[in-house]
Amino acid sequence: MNFSKYQLFRLLTGFAILLPVLVLSKENILDKEITKDSLQVDSVQIIPGIQMGNGFSNGNGSVFSETGNRLPQLLRDVKVYLSEAVIADVHNDTLEVIYNLDRIFNLLTEADQFGEMTQEDLEEFNRFEVSLVDIYTHRLRSLKASDLAITAEQFRIEISEVTEPLEVEMGPSKFTVIDDRDGHIPLVRNKKVDQFIKFFQKKGHKQFEIWLERYDKYGPMLHRIIAECNLPEELVFLAMIESGFNPKAYSKANATGMWQFIYSTAKMYGLERNWYIDERRDPEKATRAACAYLTDLYNEFDNWYLALAAYNAGEGRVRRARRLHQTSDFWQMHSLPRETRNYLPYFLAATIIARNPHEFGFFIKEKKQAVLEYDEVTIEKSADLSVLAHSAEISFNTLKNLNPELRQSATPTDPYILKIPKGRMTTFLNNYNTLPENQRFAPQHTVHRVKRNESLWTISRKYGVSIHDLAAVNKIKNRNKIKMGQKLTIPIRGQKVRYTTNKKTGPNGHVKKVYTVKKGDTLGHIAENHKTLARNIRRWNGLEYGGLIYPGQKLILWIKQG
Repeated sequence: MNFSKYQLFRLLTGFAILLPVLVLSKENILDKEITKDSLQVDSVQIIPGIQMGNGFSNGNGSVFSETGNRLPQLLRDVKVYLSEAVIADVHNDTLEVIYNLDRIFNLLTEADQFGEMTQEDLEEFNRFEVSLVDIYTHRLRSLKASDLAITAEQFRIEISEVTEPLEVEMGPSKFTVIDDRDGHIPLVRNKKVDQFIKFFQKKGHKQFEIWLERYDKYGPMLHRIIAECNLPEELVFLAMIESGFNPKAYSKANATGMWQFIYSTAKMYGLERNWYIDERRDPEKATRAACAYLTDLYNEFDNWYLALAAYNAGEGRVRRARRLHQTSDFWQMHSLPRETRNYLPYFLAATIIARNPHEFGFFIKEKKQAVLEYDEVTIEKSADLSVLAHSAEISFNTLKNLNPELRQSATPTDPYILKIPKGRMTTFLNNYNTLPENQRFAPQHTVHRVKRNESLWTISRKYGVSIHDLAAVNKIKNRNKIKMGQKLTIPIRGQKVRYTTNKKTGPNGHVKKVYTVKKGDTLGHIAENHKTLARNIRRWNGLEYGGLIYPGQKLILWIKQG
């Protein structure tokens, strides 16, 4: 696909997704009687072809059953969340934008649990990825560039498109050796490396500054672990080109975290992913896993250039290229994919600049991000992050950013090592240990009895839980076999507690009522029946906007007397 076709492809795909979004957003903006509380996913068809229920259409007349291919439904879910993000962006509701994007990234990282993709699935997945990146990077005005979670992969690809093809550097080349010490990755400059250096100095200057700022925060930790593993210190900049040092970075290959692990590789190197955590997002654990993986790659190829190429393209492709070309010289492996052929010079350019940023025109006057430092405390049971943050006298976001591996707003049911800002340990223990047990720990599950004709898919949809998590929690090996009457443990999202100055009473002239959620209930219906607003119910119960409620859940309502 040439450049002009690619641009046209992105434009048409983005327009196809955005058209119904913009129509809906315009209607909601102009009609003041339609509130955000009325934007129910179950009742509004935001994207053509989306129909909620046991079966759904792909927009071409074909119907997918609940026991068939589930990837189309996942893509429809993320399109709905993307629609909500765009609407929230129009209203300048940054928190709501981030909330919906986080749900999108979580769902997309679960796509690898759905089995092999057909060619049609892959094409649809890629079309959405292009549109997501375009909307994310160019159209969401309420987000700052420094907050982007999209991986540096996209930035790397875009740079490759505007630079000359690597073929001009293949074969005999002239190199300028920058550093070739024992125990280090050889740093050289050639025409291709210089192309990337010039790009970073001009069009990519702002983005590279953001990476350098994050390097100030994470660099010391990364260098320490890499040194402990007896690996070259230059590998720290591999995390730079993979994610921009962003622990929550996400890529179109279903990779996530600072080192961009896919699920299978992460599992191989001991990184756990379950309902509560995704250790690919844990900067320290992911770095140790990356060091182990890179050690294995170097032991196989005995060449750091090939090891880095294999980190990008996989060991198999590098093995085949080495056999085909009968050489271990990276610069002569013409058969490697274009992205991989650009990967090494891209890494070399970033490393050369990052080692001496002033020499290349990067001047960061003061450190905008403090060095990552923290104390650790063991939480024995599942606890609400808002309670933990309140006990440490820090914000919820501060605590969440220190523990990016947490997928929920609560810690796991098993003992979990929580990171808190350095120097807050005494304050935390004094506050937390004085709380009663029912406040210190948060229930994180409900029980569902399987009914006739129910499947894991319908149950997962009902409670907003992925099939992977549902099967893992209940230790189900065959996902197609569940029995009527079987009791399933349903993991639920922790509720963010909101602290107020008056904890015992509600609004003046109101009485407290505890309402048990019934099947088919929505916050809008509950609010209407009790003559209040959905946003009030969310505030009284610490519910996040867009969060799910489930049958049997207890909600506190304040009912006006008289």
